[in-house]
Amino acid sequence: MTGLVSRERDLTLYVTYELRGNLRKRADQWLREQLQVLNALDAAKTQWYHFTAIIIAGMGFFTDAYDLFCISLVTKLLGRLYYTEPGSANPGTLPSNVAAAVNGVAFCGTLSGQIFFGWLGDKMGRKRVYGMTLMLMVLCSVASGLSFGKEAKGVMATLCFFRFWLGFGIGGDYPLSATIMSEYANKKTRGAFIAAVFAMQGFGILAGGMVAIIISSAFKSRYPAPAYEVNPGLSTIPQADYVWRLILMFGALPAALTYYWRMKMPETARYTALVAKNAKQAAADMSKVLQVDLEAEPEKVQPKVQGNDFGLFSKQFLRRHGFHLLGTTSTWFLLDIAFYSQNLFQKDIFTAIGWIPKAKTMNAIEELYRIGRAQTLIALCSTVPGYWFTVAFIDRIGRFAIQLMGFFFMTVFMFALAIPYHHWTLPDNRIGFVIIYSLTFFFANFGPNATTFVVPAEIFPARLRSTCHGISAAAGKAGAMVGAFGFLYAADGIGVRKTLIILGVINFLGMVFTFLVPESKGRSLEEISGENEEENAADLRTVPA
Repeated sequence: MTGLVSRERDLTLYVTYELRGNLRKRADQWLREQLQVLNALDAAKTQWYHFTAIIIAGMGFFTDAYDLFCISLVTKLLGRLYYTEPGSANPGTLPSNVAAAVNGVAFCGTLSGQIFFGWLGDKMGRKRVYGMTLMLMVLCSVASGLSFGKEAKGVMATLCFFRFWLGFGIGGDYPLSATIMSEYANKKTRGAFIAAVFAMQGFGILAGGMVAIIISSAFKSRYPAPAYEVNPGLSTIPQADYVWRLILMFGALPAALTYYWRMKMPETARYTALVAKNAKQAAADMSKVLQVDLEAEPEKVQPKVQGNDFGLFSKQFLRRHGFHLLGTTSTWFLLDIAFYSQNLFQKDIFTAIGWIPKAKTMNAIEELYRIGRAQTLIALCSTVPGYWFTVAFIDRIGRFAIQLMGFFFMTVFMFALAIPYHHWTLPDNRIGFVIIYSLTFFFANFGPNATTFVVPAEIFPARLRSTCHGISAAAGKAGAMVGAFGFLYAADGIGVRKTLIILGVINFLGMVFTFLVPESKGRSLEEISGENEEENAADLRTVPA
Protein backbone atom coordinates (compact mmCIF):
# COMPACT_ATOMS: atom_id res chain seq x y z
CA MET A 1 0.00 0.00 0.00
CA THR A 2 2.85 2.36 0.90
CA GLY A 3 4.54 1.61 -2.43
CA LEU A 4 1.34 2.45 -4.34
CA VAL A 5 1.02 5.83 -2.59
CA SER A 6 4.69 6.52 -3.28
CA ARG A 7 4.29 5.76 -6.99
CA GLU A 8 1.20 8.00 -7.18
CA ARG A 9 3.12 10.84 -5.53
CA ASP A 10 6.03 10.36 -7.94
CA LEU A 11 3.64 10.35 -10.90
CA THR A 12 1.93 13.53 -9.63
CA LEU A 13 5.28 15.27 -9.18
CA TYR A 14 6.38 14.17 -12.66
CA VAL A 15 3.20 15.52 -14.29
CA THR A 16 3.45 18.74 -12.27
CA TYR A 17 7.05 19.39 -13.30
CA GLU A 18 6.30 18.51 -16.94
CA LEU A 19 3.32 20.86 -16.98
CA ARG A 20 5.35 23.60 -15.33
CA GLY A 21 8.17 23.05 -17.81
CA ASN A 22 5.79 23.23 -20.80
CA LEU A 23 4.22 26.41 -19.48
CA ARG A 24 7.66 27.93 -18.97
CA LYS A 25 8.65 27.03 -22.54
CA ARG A 26 5.47 28.52 -23.96
CA ALA A 27 5.89 31.67 -21.87
CA ASP A 28 9.54 31.96 -22.90
CA GLN A 29 8.62 31.49 -26.55
CA TRP A 30 5.90 34.15 -26.31
CA LEU A 31 8.28 36.55 -24.56
CA ARG A 32 10.93 35.92 -27.22
CA GLU A 33 8.43 36.82 -29.95
CA GLN A 34 7.63 40.01 -28.10
CA LEU A 35 11.26 40.84 -27.46
CA GLN A 36 12.14 40.30 -31.13
CA VAL A 37 9.74 43.09 -32.10
CA LEU A 38 10.70 45.36 -29.20
CA ASN A 39 14.46 44.88 -29.61
CA ALA A 40 14.13 45.63 -33.32
CA LEU A 41 12.38 48.91 -32.47
CA ASP A 42 15.00 49.81 -29.86
CA ALA A 43 17.83 49.15 -32.30
CA ALA A 44 16.19 50.65 -35.42
CA LYS A 45 18.14 53.41 -37.13
CA THR A 46 16.60 56.87 -37.30
CA GLN A 47 14.46 56.87 -40.43
CA TRP A 48 12.21 59.19 -42.40
CA TYR A 49 9.10 57.81 -40.70
CA HIS A 50 10.39 58.95 -37.31
CA PHE A 51 10.45 62.53 -38.60
CA THR A 52 7.02 62.06 -40.18
CA ALA A 53 5.67 60.91 -36.82
CA ILE A 54 7.22 63.96 -35.13
CA ILE A 55 5.41 66.28 -37.58
CA ILE A 56 2.08 64.42 -37.33
CA ALA A 57 2.13 64.30 -33.54
CA GLY A 58 3.78 67.71 -33.26
CA MET A 59 1.07 69.49 -35.26
CA GLY A 60 -1.32 68.53 -32.50
CA PHE A 61 0.94 70.27 -30.01
CA PHE A 62 1.36 73.25 -32.31
CA THR A 63 -2.43 73.59 -32.23
CA ASP A 64 -2.56 72.92 -28.48
CA ALA A 65 -0.15 75.75 -27.68
CA TYR A 66 -1.71 78.14 -30.19
CA ASP A 67 -5.21 77.57 -28.79
CA LEU A 68 -4.21 77.70 -25.12
CA PHE A 69 -2.07 80.83 -25.35
CA CYS A 70 -3.77 82.90 -28.08
CA ILE A 71 -6.55 83.79 -25.65
CA SER A 72 -4.11 85.92 -23.64
CA LEU A 73 -3.57 88.04 -26.77
CA VAL A 74 -7.21 89.00 -27.18
CA THR A 75 -8.46 89.49 -23.60
CA LYS A 76 -7.58 93.21 -23.65
CA LEU A 77 -9.51 93.59 -26.92
CA LEU A 78 -12.49 91.72 -25.47
CA GLY A 79 -12.48 94.11 -22.53
CA ARG A 80 -12.58 97.14 -24.82
CA LEU A 81 -15.33 95.67 -27.00
CA TYR A 82 -17.72 94.45 -24.32
CA TYR A 83 -16.88 96.18 -21.02
CA THR A 84 -16.03 99.81 -21.86
CA GLU A 85 -18.10 102.25 -19.80
CA PRO A 86 -19.13 105.48 -21.62
CA GLY A 87 -17.28 108.46 -20.21
CA SER A 88 -14.62 106.36 -18.47
CA ALA A 89 -11.06 107.73 -18.41
CA ASN A 90 -9.64 104.31 -19.33
CA PRO A 91 -10.75 101.65 -21.82
CA GLY A 92 -12.76 98.70 -20.53
CA THR A 93 -11.16 95.56 -19.18
CA LEU A 94 -12.56 92.15 -18.39
CA PRO A 95 -13.82 91.86 -14.79
CA SER A 96 -11.55 89.65 -12.69
CA ASN A 97 -14.01 86.75 -12.58
CA VAL A 98 -14.63 86.88 -16.34
CA ALA A 99 -10.90 87.17 -17.10
CA ALA A 100 -10.18 84.19 -14.85
CA ALA A 101 -12.92 82.13 -16.54
CA VAL A 102 -11.86 83.02 -20.10
CA ASN A 103 -8.19 82.30 -19.36
CA GLY A 104 -8.72 79.22 -17.20
CA VAL A 105 -11.72 77.33 -18.55
CA ALA A 106 -9.67 75.62 -21.27
CA PHE A 107 -7.37 74.23 -18.56
CA CYS A 108 -10.38 72.68 -16.80
CA GLY A 109 -11.26 70.91 -20.05
CA THR A 110 -7.64 69.93 -20.63
CA LEU A 111 -7.35 68.34 -17.19
CA SER A 112 -10.51 66.28 -17.80
CA GLY A 113 -9.38 65.28 -21.29
CA GLN A 114 -5.93 64.17 -20.13
CA ILE A 115 -7.35 61.73 -17.59
CA PHE A 116 -10.18 60.46 -19.82
CA PHE A 117 -8.27 60.04 -23.10
CA GLY A 118 -5.18 58.78 -21.27
CA TRP A 119 -7.26 55.96 -19.78
CA LEU A 120 -9.05 55.37 -23.09
CA GLY A 121 -5.73 55.15 -24.96
CA ASP A 122 -4.69 52.20 -22.78
CA LYS A 123 -8.07 50.49 -23.16
CA MET A 124 -8.81 50.99 -26.86
CA GLY A 125 -5.36 51.60 -28.31
CA ARG A 126 -3.48 54.76 -29.15
CA LYS A 127 -4.53 55.04 -32.79
CA ARG A 128 -8.30 54.65 -32.32
CA VAL A 129 -8.44 57.51 -29.82
CA TYR A 130 -5.94 59.77 -31.60
CA GLY A 131 -8.34 60.93 -34.31
CA MET A 132 -11.11 61.77 -31.84
CA THR A 133 -8.97 64.34 -30.03
CA LEU A 134 -7.88 66.08 -33.24
CA MET A 135 -11.40 66.37 -34.65
CA LEU A 136 -12.67 67.78 -31.35
CA MET A 137 -9.89 70.38 -31.44
CA VAL A 138 -10.75 71.42 -35.02
CA LEU A 139 -14.48 71.77 -34.37
CA CYS A 140 -14.09 73.68 -31.09
CA SER A 141 -11.40 76.02 -32.48
CA VAL A 142 -13.86 77.12 -35.14
CA ALA A 143 -16.75 77.32 -32.67
CA SER A 144 -14.68 79.49 -30.28
CA GLY A 145 -14.92 82.29 -32.82
CA LEU A 146 -18.73 82.10 -32.88
CA SER A 147 -21.09 83.49 -30.27
CA PHE A 148 -24.79 83.55 -29.39
CA GLY A 149 -25.96 87.14 -29.29
CA LYS A 150 -24.10 90.44 -29.11
CA GLU A 151 -24.24 91.11 -25.38
CA ALA A 152 -21.17 90.56 -23.22
CA LYS A 153 -22.75 87.80 -21.13
CA GLY A 154 -23.77 85.74 -24.18
CA VAL A 155 -20.43 86.17 -25.94
CA MET A 156 -18.38 85.22 -22.86
CA ALA A 157 -20.62 82.24 -22.02
CA THR A 158 -20.31 80.88 -25.56
CA LEU A 159 -16.56 81.45 -25.60
CA CYS A 160 -16.08 79.65 -22.27
CA PHE A 161 -18.32 76.73 -23.31
CA PHE A 162 -16.45 75.97 -26.51
CA ARG A 163 -13.03 76.61 -24.97
CA PHE A 164 -13.81 74.01 -22.29
CA TRP A 165 -14.41 71.36 -24.98
CA LEU A 166 -11.44 72.63 -26.97
CA GLY A 167 -9.37 72.00 -23.84
CA PHE A 168 -10.92 68.55 -23.50
CA GLY A 169 -9.62 67.61 -26.95
CA ILE A 170 -6.24 69.22 -26.28
CA GLY A 171 -5.99 67.19 -23.06
CA GLY A 172 -6.22 63.94 -24.99
CA ASP A 173 -3.36 64.95 -27.24
CA TYR A 174 -0.88 65.12 -24.33
CA PRO A 175 -0.77 61.45 -23.25
CA LEU A 176 -1.43 60.03 -26.71
CA SER A 177 1.23 62.03 -28.60
CA ALA A 178 3.87 61.35 -25.94
CA THR A 179 3.06 57.66 -25.70
CA ILE A 180 2.93 57.12 -29.46
CA MET A 181 6.26 58.85 -30.02
CA SER A 182 7.96 56.99 -27.15
CA GLU A 183 6.72 53.65 -28.48
CA TYR A 184 7.82 54.35 -32.06
CA ALA A 185 11.29 55.65 -31.17
CA ASN A 186 14.55 53.77 -30.68
CA LYS A 187 16.16 53.97 -27.26
CA LYS A 188 19.16 55.98 -28.44
CA THR A 189 17.20 59.02 -29.63
CA ARG A 190 13.84 58.48 -27.89
CA GLY A 191 14.18 61.52 -25.61
CA ALA A 192 14.97 63.84 -28.52
CA PHE A 193 12.01 62.56 -30.55
CA ILE A 194 9.50 63.02 -27.72
CA ALA A 195 10.98 66.43 -26.90
CA ALA A 196 10.76 67.41 -30.59
CA VAL A 197 7.02 66.68 -30.55
CA PHE A 198 6.66 68.87 -27.47
CA ALA A 199 8.91 71.55 -28.99
CA MET A 200 6.20 72.23 -31.56
CA GLN A 201 4.45 73.94 -28.67
CA GLY A 202 7.03 76.72 -28.97
CA PHE A 203 6.15 77.24 -32.63
CA GLY A 204 2.47 77.33 -31.64
CA ILE A 205 3.13 80.13 -29.13
CA LEU A 206 5.22 81.96 -31.74
CA ALA A 207 2.51 81.51 -34.37
CA GLY A 208 -0.08 82.98 -32.01
CA GLY A 209 1.90 86.20 -31.72
CA MET A 210 2.63 86.35 -35.44
CA VAL A 211 -1.01 85.77 -36.44
CA ALA A 212 -2.05 88.54 -34.03
CA ILE A 213 0.55 90.88 -35.59
CA ILE A 214 -0.54 90.10 -39.17
CA ILE A 215 -4.29 90.41 -38.55
CA SER A 216 -3.99 93.54 -36.39
CA SER A 217 -1.64 95.17 -38.93
CA ALA A 218 -4.12 94.51 -41.74
CA PHE A 219 -7.06 95.98 -39.79
CA LYS A 220 -4.98 98.89 -38.48
CA SER A 221 -3.99 99.80 -42.03
CA ARG A 222 -7.52 99.38 -43.41
CA TYR A 223 -9.40 101.04 -40.52
CA PRO A 224 -7.29 103.82 -38.88
CA ALA A 225 -8.52 104.91 -35.45
CA PRO A 226 -7.47 107.51 -32.84
CA ALA A 227 -6.12 106.66 -29.39
CA TYR A 228 -8.64 106.17 -26.56
CA GLU A 229 -7.62 109.38 -24.80
CA VAL A 230 -8.23 111.35 -28.02
CA ASN A 231 -11.62 109.86 -28.88
CA PRO A 232 -12.91 106.98 -26.73
CA GLY A 233 -15.84 106.21 -29.03
CA LEU A 234 -13.83 105.87 -32.24
CA SER A 235 -10.76 104.17 -30.72
CA THR A 236 -12.43 100.74 -30.91
CA ILE A 237 -13.65 100.18 -34.45
CA PRO A 238 -16.71 97.90 -34.99
CA GLN A 239 -14.60 95.64 -37.23
CA ALA A 240 -12.42 94.80 -34.22
CA ASP A 241 -15.07 92.22 -33.31
CA TYR A 242 -13.85 90.15 -36.28
CA VAL A 243 -10.21 90.36 -35.21
CA TRP A 244 -10.38 88.22 -32.06
CA ARG A 245 -12.64 85.70 -33.78
CA LEU A 246 -10.21 85.24 -36.68
CA ILE A 247 -7.27 84.78 -34.29
CA LEU A 248 -9.08 82.07 -32.30
CA MET A 249 -10.43 80.26 -35.37
CA PHE A 250 -7.03 80.07 -37.08
CA GLY A 251 -6.07 77.29 -34.63
CA ALA A 252 -8.28 74.85 -36.52
CA LEU A 253 -6.18 75.04 -39.69
CA PRO A 254 -2.96 73.15 -38.76
CA ALA A 255 -4.92 70.44 -36.91
CA ALA A 256 -7.24 69.86 -39.87
CA LEU A 257 -4.29 69.58 -42.27
CA THR A 258 -2.77 66.64 -40.35
CA TYR A 259 -5.98 64.67 -39.69
CA TYR A 260 -5.59 62.37 -42.74
CA TRP A 261 -1.99 61.40 -41.90
CA ARG A 262 -2.84 60.84 -38.24
CA MET A 263 -5.50 58.33 -39.29
CA LYS A 264 -3.01 56.51 -41.54
CA MET A 265 -0.59 55.83 -38.67
CA PRO A 266 -0.61 52.17 -37.55
CA GLU A 267 -1.07 51.18 -33.93
CA THR A 268 2.23 51.20 -32.04
CA ALA A 269 4.04 47.86 -31.91
CA ARG A 270 4.50 48.04 -28.17
CA TYR A 271 0.77 48.37 -27.54
CA THR A 272 -0.03 45.57 -29.98
CA ALA A 273 2.64 43.23 -28.59
CA LEU A 274 2.48 43.97 -24.87
CA VAL A 275 -1.14 44.97 -24.31
CA ALA A 276 -3.08 43.36 -27.19
CA LYS A 277 -0.68 40.32 -26.99
CA ASN A 278 -0.31 40.03 -30.78
CA ALA A 279 3.38 39.96 -31.70
CA LYS A 280 2.61 38.90 -35.28
CA GLN A 281 0.41 41.95 -35.93
CA ALA A 282 2.95 44.20 -34.23
CA ALA A 283 5.70 42.96 -36.57
CA ALA A 284 3.47 43.40 -39.62
CA ASP A 285 2.49 46.96 -38.64
CA MET A 286 6.06 48.06 -38.04
CA SER A 287 7.34 46.47 -41.22
CA LYS A 288 4.99 48.74 -43.17
CA VAL A 289 6.45 51.98 -41.86
CA LEU A 290 9.95 51.21 -40.56
CA GLN A 291 12.83 49.45 -42.29
CA VAL A 292 13.38 46.81 -39.63
CA ASP A 293 14.08 43.12 -40.07
CA LEU A 294 11.22 41.30 -38.35
CA GLU A 295 10.18 37.67 -38.76
CA ALA A 296 6.94 37.18 -36.89
CA GLU A 297 6.06 33.57 -36.08
CA PRO A 298 2.48 32.32 -36.38
CA GLU A 299 0.16 33.36 -33.59
CA LYS A 300 -0.04 30.99 -30.68
CA VAL A 301 -2.25 30.74 -27.63
CA GLN A 302 -0.49 32.74 -24.96
CA PRO A 303 -0.18 31.31 -21.48
CA LYS A 304 -1.56 33.24 -18.55
CA VAL A 305 1.44 35.04 -17.11
CA GLN A 306 1.25 36.45 -13.60
CA GLY A 307 3.50 38.90 -11.80
CA ASN A 308 3.64 41.83 -14.19
CA ASP A 309 -0.09 42.27 -14.88
CA PHE A 310 -0.79 44.44 -11.84
CA GLY A 311 -3.22 47.34 -12.11
CA LEU A 312 -2.94 51.04 -11.36
CA PHE A 313 -4.48 50.74 -7.90
CA SER A 314 -2.56 47.64 -6.80
CA LYS A 315 0.06 47.35 -4.06
CA GLN A 316 2.59 46.18 -6.69
CA PHE A 317 2.15 49.38 -8.70
CA LEU A 318 2.47 51.44 -5.53
CA ARG A 319 5.66 49.59 -4.59
CA ARG A 320 7.27 49.79 -8.05
CA HIS A 321 6.01 53.10 -9.43
CA GLY A 322 4.32 54.98 -6.57
CA PHE A 323 7.21 57.39 -5.99
CA HIS A 324 7.72 57.72 -9.75
CA LEU A 325 4.10 58.83 -10.21
CA LEU A 326 4.39 61.19 -7.25
CA GLY A 327 7.53 62.66 -8.83
CA THR A 328 6.01 63.17 -12.29
CA THR A 329 2.75 64.64 -10.96
CA SER A 330 4.29 66.96 -8.36
CA THR A 331 6.99 68.40 -10.63
CA TRP A 332 4.53 68.98 -13.48
CA PHE A 333 2.04 70.58 -11.07
CA LEU A 334 4.64 72.96 -9.62
CA LEU A 335 6.13 73.81 -13.02
CA ASP A 336 2.80 74.76 -14.59
CA ILE A 337 1.86 77.11 -11.76
CA ALA A 338 4.88 79.22 -12.69
CA PHE A 339 4.98 78.56 -16.44
CA TYR A 340 1.35 79.32 -17.28
CA SER A 341 1.06 82.30 -14.97
CA GLN A 342 4.12 83.78 -16.70
CA ASN A 343 2.75 83.07 -20.17
CA LEU A 344 -0.86 84.11 -19.68
CA PHE A 345 -0.12 87.32 -17.82
CA GLN A 346 3.12 88.49 -19.38
CA LYS A 347 1.18 91.37 -21.00
CA ASP A 348 0.20 92.60 -17.53
CA ILE A 349 3.80 92.40 -16.34
CA PHE A 350 5.06 94.23 -19.42
CA THR A 351 2.45 96.91 -18.88
CA ALA A 352 3.39 97.21 -15.19
CA ILE A 353 7.04 97.90 -16.04
CA GLY A 354 6.09 100.20 -18.92
CA TRP A 355 7.32 98.07 -21.83
CA ILE A 356 3.81 98.18 -23.32
CA PRO A 357 2.34 101.74 -23.22
CA LYS A 358 -0.72 102.53 -21.12
CA ALA A 359 -3.97 101.39 -22.70
CA LYS A 360 -5.48 104.86 -23.01
CA THR A 361 -2.60 106.04 -25.21
CA MET A 362 -3.50 103.48 -27.92
CA ASN A 363 -6.52 102.39 -29.90
CA ALA A 364 -7.84 98.81 -29.57
CA ILE A 365 -6.04 97.35 -32.60
CA GLU A 366 -2.75 99.09 -31.75
CA GLU A 367 -2.85 97.55 -28.26
CA LEU A 368 -3.36 94.06 -29.72
CA TYR A 369 -0.45 94.67 -32.10
CA ARG A 370 1.87 95.68 -29.23
CA ILE A 371 0.89 92.65 -27.12
CA GLY A 372 1.38 90.29 -30.09
CA ARG A 373 4.77 91.83 -30.81
CA ALA A 374 5.91 91.37 -27.19
CA GLN A 375 4.79 87.71 -27.09
CA THR A 376 6.46 87.02 -30.44
CA LEU A 377 9.73 88.55 -29.28
CA ILE A 378 9.78 86.51 -26.06
CA ALA A 379 8.89 83.31 -27.96
CA LEU A 380 11.49 83.92 -30.67
CA CYS A 381 14.34 84.80 -28.32
CA SER A 382 13.78 82.42 -25.42
CA THR A 383 10.80 80.04 -25.63
CA VAL A 384 11.54 78.37 -28.98
CA PRO A 385 15.35 78.10 -28.48
CA GLY A 386 14.77 76.58 -25.03
CA TYR A 387 12.69 73.74 -26.48
CA TRP A 388 15.27 72.88 -29.12
CA PHE A 389 18.17 73.01 -26.67
CA THR A 390 16.33 70.24 -24.85
CA VAL A 391 15.97 68.27 -28.08
CA ALA A 392 19.70 68.63 -28.72
CA PHE A 393 20.94 67.66 -25.25
CA ILE A 394 18.31 65.41 -23.63
CA ASP A 395 19.93 62.17 -24.84
CA ARG A 396 23.41 63.44 -23.95
CA ILE A 397 23.10 64.82 -20.43
CA GLY A 398 19.85 63.13 -19.45
CA ARG A 399 16.37 64.09 -18.31
CA PHE A 400 17.19 64.40 -14.60
CA ALA A 401 20.07 66.86 -15.09
CA ILE A 402 18.09 69.07 -17.49
CA GLN A 403 15.07 69.19 -15.18
CA LEU A 404 17.14 69.97 -12.09
CA MET A 405 19.10 72.65 -13.92
CA GLY A 406 15.94 74.23 -15.33
CA PHE A 407 14.20 74.50 -11.97
CA PHE A 408 17.38 75.89 -10.40
CA PHE A 409 17.80 78.72 -12.91
CA MET A 410 14.06 79.49 -12.92
CA THR A 411 14.33 79.94 -9.14
CA VAL A 412 17.40 82.16 -9.42
CA PHE A 413 15.98 84.40 -12.15
CA MET A 414 12.57 84.71 -10.50
CA PHE A 415 14.18 85.95 -7.28
CA ALA A 416 16.46 88.22 -9.35
CA LEU A 417 13.32 89.87 -10.73
CA ALA A 418 11.32 89.93 -7.51
CA ILE A 419 13.75 91.13 -4.84
CA PRO A 420 14.88 94.36 -6.60
CA TYR A 421 11.49 94.74 -8.37
CA HIS A 422 11.36 98.54 -8.01
CA HIS A 423 14.75 98.78 -9.75
CA TRP A 424 13.33 97.03 -12.84
CA THR A 425 10.33 99.36 -13.10
CA LEU A 426 12.58 102.38 -13.74
CA PRO A 427 12.63 103.36 -17.44
CA ASP A 428 16.38 102.81 -17.89
CA ASN A 429 16.20 99.22 -16.55
CA ARG A 430 13.25 97.81 -18.50
CA ILE A 431 15.40 96.05 -21.08
CA GLY A 432 17.24 94.23 -18.28
CA PHE A 433 13.91 93.08 -16.86
CA VAL A 434 12.82 91.71 -20.24
CA ILE A 435 16.14 89.85 -20.66
CA ILE A 436 15.95 88.15 -17.26
CA TYR A 437 12.24 87.43 -17.73
CA SER A 438 13.11 85.83 -21.07
CA LEU A 439 15.76 83.67 -19.40
CA THR A 440 13.13 82.20 -17.07
CA PHE A 441 11.23 81.09 -20.18
CA PHE A 442 14.41 79.72 -21.74
CA PHE A 443 15.25 77.55 -18.73
CA ALA A 444 11.63 76.49 -18.32
CA ASN A 445 11.77 75.02 -21.80
CA PHE A 446 15.41 73.90 -21.64
CA GLY A 447 14.32 72.27 -18.43
CA PRO A 448 11.18 70.97 -16.71
CA ASN A 449 8.57 72.09 -19.24
CA ALA A 450 10.02 69.55 -21.70
CA THR A 451 11.24 66.84 -19.33
CA THR A 452 7.98 66.61 -17.37
CA PHE A 453 6.35 65.73 -20.71
CA VAL A 454 9.02 63.23 -21.77
CA VAL A 455 9.61 61.16 -18.62
CA PRO A 456 6.05 59.91 -17.92
CA ALA A 457 5.96 58.46 -21.44
CA GLU A 458 9.00 56.30 -20.63
CA ILE A 459 8.95 54.99 -17.06
CA PHE A 460 5.57 53.24 -16.75
CA PRO A 461 4.41 49.85 -18.16
CA ALA A 462 2.83 49.85 -21.64
CA ARG A 463 -0.64 48.88 -20.40
CA LEU A 464 -0.62 51.88 -17.99
CA ARG A 465 1.65 54.28 -19.88
CA SER A 466 -1.01 56.50 -21.44
CA THR A 467 -3.05 56.56 -18.21
CA CYS A 468 -0.07 57.54 -16.05
CA HIS A 469 1.01 60.19 -18.52
CA GLY A 470 -2.54 61.54 -18.51
CA ILE A 471 -2.57 61.67 -14.70
CA SER A 472 0.79 63.46 -14.65
CA ALA A 473 -0.33 65.93 -17.31
CA ALA A 474 -3.62 66.50 -15.47
CA ALA A 475 -1.64 67.39 -12.35
CA GLY A 476 0.21 69.91 -14.52
CA LYS A 477 -3.04 71.44 -15.73
CA ALA A 478 -4.25 71.66 -12.14
CA GLY A 479 -1.11 73.74 -11.59
CA ALA A 480 -1.94 75.79 -14.68
CA MET A 481 -5.39 76.51 -13.24
CA VAL A 482 -3.76 77.64 -9.98
CA GLY A 483 -1.48 79.87 -12.06
CA ALA A 484 -4.30 81.23 -14.25
CA PHE A 485 -6.71 81.97 -11.42
CA GLY A 486 -4.24 82.53 -8.59
CA PHE A 487 -1.85 84.91 -10.35
CA LEU A 488 -4.70 87.16 -11.40
CA TYR A 489 -5.97 87.63 -7.84
CA ALA A 490 -2.48 87.58 -6.28
CA ALA A 491 -1.18 90.33 -8.56
CA ASP A 492 -4.23 92.47 -7.74
CA GLY A 493 -4.14 91.67 -4.01
CA ILE A 494 -0.47 91.50 -2.98
CA GLY A 495 1.24 93.02 -6.02
CA VAL A 496 3.53 91.70 -8.75
CA ARG A 497 6.69 91.66 -6.58
CA LYS A 498 5.33 89.33 -3.89
CA THR A 499 3.69 87.18 -6.55
CA LEU A 500 7.07 86.72 -8.26
CA ILE A 501 8.63 85.72 -4.90
CA ILE A 502 5.91 83.05 -4.49
CA LEU A 503 6.66 81.74 -7.98
CA GLY A 504 10.37 81.55 -7.07
CA VAL A 505 9.54 79.40 -4.02
CA ILE A 506 7.36 77.15 -6.21
CA ASN A 507 10.26 76.64 -8.63
CA PHE A 508 12.52 75.69 -5.71
CA LEU A 509 10.01 73.04 -4.57
CA GLY A 510 10.02 71.67 -8.13
CA MET A 511 13.76 71.22 -7.86
CA VAL A 512 13.31 69.24 -4.62
CA PHE A 513 10.63 66.90 -6.04
CA THR A 514 12.78 66.23 -9.13
CA PHE A 515 14.77 63.78 -6.97
CA LEU A 516 11.77 61.38 -7.09
CA VAL A 517 12.03 61.07 -10.88
CA PRO A 518 14.32 58.31 -12.29
CA GLU A 519 16.75 58.75 -15.18
CA SER A 520 15.61 56.97 -18.35
CA LYS A 521 18.36 57.96 -20.80
CA GLY A 522 19.63 55.16 -23.05
CA ARG A 523 17.42 52.39 -21.61
CA SER A 524 14.62 50.49 -23.31
CA LEU A 525 11.06 51.18 -22.21
CA GLU A 526 10.69 47.59 -20.99
CA GLU A 527 13.89 47.82 -18.93
CA ILE A 528 12.79 51.09 -17.30
CA SER A 529 9.30 49.87 -16.45
CA GLY A 530 10.41 46.37 -15.42
CA GLU A 531 8.31 44.63 -18.08
CA ASN A 532 11.19 42.44 -19.27
CA GLU A 533 12.03 41.03 -15.86
CA GLU A 534 12.48 37.29 -15.65
CA GLU A 535 9.91 37.04 -12.89
CA ASN A 536 7.28 36.96 -15.62
CA ALA A 537 8.12 33.35 -16.23
CA ALA A 538 9.26 32.60 -12.70
CA ASP A 539 5.89 33.61 -11.28
CA LEU A 540 4.02 30.94 -13.28
CA ARG A 541 2.14 28.83 -10.80
CA THR A 542 0.73 25.29 -11.04
CA VAL A 543 -1.24 23.28 -8.53
CA PRO A 544 1.17 21.81 -5.95
CA ALA A 545 1.24 18.10 -5.21
